[in-house]
Amino acid sequence: MAGHDRITPDGKKFFKQIAELKKLQARAGFQHGRETDEDSGADMADIAMWNELGTARSPSRPFLRQSVDNNTDHIKAMCAAQLNAIAKGTATAKDALQALGVMQVGLIQATIRDGDFVENRPSTIKRKGSDRPLIDTGRMRQSVHYVIEEKK
Repeated sequence: MAGHDRITPDGKKFFKQIAELKKLQARAGFQHGRETDEDSGADMADIAMWNELGTARSPSRPFLRQSVDNNTDHIKAMCAAQLNAIAKGTATAKDALQALGVMQVGLIQATIRDGDFVENRPSTIKRKGSDRPLIDTGRMRQSVHYVIEEKK
């Protein structure tokens, strides 16, 4: 058992990054107060919530849930790759979380564009000039961001 009590400098760096990773999280989506819709003045986070969950007048179009549910294997593979990069010393905890945040933003935006949702009503199609649910001006899709923050 001799030698197990010694940690190399690379091992110390690794454990430091894992400790950092345990304290932080990447959150992709919409942050309240960051952006508002120019036409209505509504917070983009509220608009996203109304679309995700539905309202009395609109059906649920769960683009956030679909972005995770339809990409679970891809997300797991990315997490494993980022942990491997930390273990090799080629990435820090923040680097890994940034890569995951960027990936998840892309998944959310792709799901807004291509997701399987309840069709728009004819009156909505006429008003928008399009039958694409969730896409009118593109503002909501462009408002997807990520943040890295300490876990609460």
